[in-house]
Amino acid sequence: MDLPVLNNPPPAATKGGCSASSCGSTDDQVNQLPDSIREKIQNHPCYSEDAHHYFARMHVAVAPACNIQCHYCNRKYDCANESRPGVVSELLTPDQAVKKTMAVAAKIPQMTVLGIAGPGDPLANPERTFETFRQLSKDAPDIKLCVSTNGLALPESVDELAKHNIDHVTITINTVDAAIGAQIYPWIFWKNRRVKGRKGAQILIDQQQKGLEMLVERGILVKVNSVMIPGINDQHLAEVSRIVKAKGAFLHNVMPLIAEAEHGTFYGVMGQRGPTPDELMDLQEACSGDMNMMRHCRQCRADAVGLLGEDRGSEFTLDKIDAMEIDYQSAMEMRKTVQEGILADMNEKRAAQAEKAKPKIPAGTRPVLIAVATSGQNLINQHFGHAKEFQIYQASPEGVKFMSHRKTDQYCSGDSTCGEAETALAMTIRSLQGCEAVLCSKIGYEPWEMLEEAGIVPNGEHAMERIEEAVMAVYLEMHQTGKLAERPAELSRASA
Repeated sequence: MDLPVLNNPPPAATKGGCSASSCGSTDDQVNQLPDSIREKIQNHPCYSEDAHHYFARMHVAVAPACNIQCHYCNRKYDCANESRPGVVSELLTPDQAVKKTMAVAAKIPQMTVLGIAGPGDPLANPERTFETFRQLSKDAPDIKLCVSTNGLALPESVDELAKHNIDHVTITINTVDAAIGAQIYPWIFWKNRRVKGRKGAQILIDQQQKGLEMLVERGILVKVNSVMIPGINDQHLAEVSRIVKAKGAFLHNVMPLIAEAEHGTFYGVMGQRGPTPDELMDLQEACSGDMNMMRHCRQCRADAVGLLGEDRGSEFTLDKIDAMEIDYQSAMEMRKTVQEGILADMNEKRAAQAEKAKPKIPAGTRPVLIAVATSGQNLINQHFGHAKEFQIYQASPEGVKFMSHRKTDQYCSGDSTCGEAETALAMTIRSLQGCEAVLCSKIGYEPWEMLEEAGIVPNGEHAMERIEEAVMAVYLEMHQTGKLAERPAELSRASA
């Protein structure tokens, strides 16, 4: 048998852990969750900010058709260099999807979740979607099964979802106002005909709300995704958050619009911009008063494999799976051992964190944003130049809170030309605007200088330390040395 390929070592070898701020919510919100919900999300990387440092997920692309058209969507095949919803390299049959899932489960034992999210809408392809779920329920009962949908066909599918023990569903709800919806959806396909404009948008909204209510009645956890579109629905999403929470949604994920022209979407071609990091964080904070917020979403491909923020799908193409020799019985036993170890480690670190007193920093001291380069396990374990994204944390007298992630070009490739590297490095530093420090395992002389020139303090002194503890240590040092009083408040990008 081939040995399982672990992106991260087993938990016994780590020092990692997470704070109790699962899903981007506060400690109090998480502690108030019913035990039944906490048990369901504790190893779900998409529903728990805590779990996403350790557990992996995968998507299988079995659903090609869609029943609505979105101005931000363009489903593509064989686009290996794009990482966004709707993009896949291989469209699978249900049998192929099950075969791939079993291979990934054997090779990546920390993979706990299988989702169907496209490239179209899973519930617009019910036969393919539910045949995949039926087989996996039988062959891999330890894997959580999830589905992401636009919600148009959701009410008629709820009974079937419950039948296959699907206890996590994501609905993309961008508006509850048909006038706004008409600006996002040019048409829906409803009862064998296209319905356009506000009429089509209203049908979609009604179906989404009905489906949400039906799922909650059956005890199925619901996460709501919303795409933030500046000038279209950005001022409206706080109302969406309030309404879906009132109807029982558990989690709200406000995502930035991806609208680069090269993706070929209507918004991209028409020049619709996406939100800035500051605008996104401001909106997430506005929504968080009414709803637990997911802040760690990576807007994954419809065939993503691995930890959030990575894509190992190229390791599991159909031809490579055919060449694998796997002892599934041994692999499934290892999955259980590895996952139990991860959960034990997480619980131990969470308990230790809860026992620590908050640092003695005066209330009212301004908060600070700090960027972190990490490859997982909640550790500062990545070279600045190797980071494809940075995780952004806010430190304040109340503690440390995960805020967002910011993608960037990986400028340090080892053999890139000087000019190309400088351009990518400048883009990387611009992506960290508003942060006052960046923590990483190592950093070169040139980026160190450029970061300082941009007013960002580079810090490699906390390599292999837990993120929350290191961020708070840096914040405490800034307070003790008077740095918090030196920097103008308007430059700190601190959220209340």
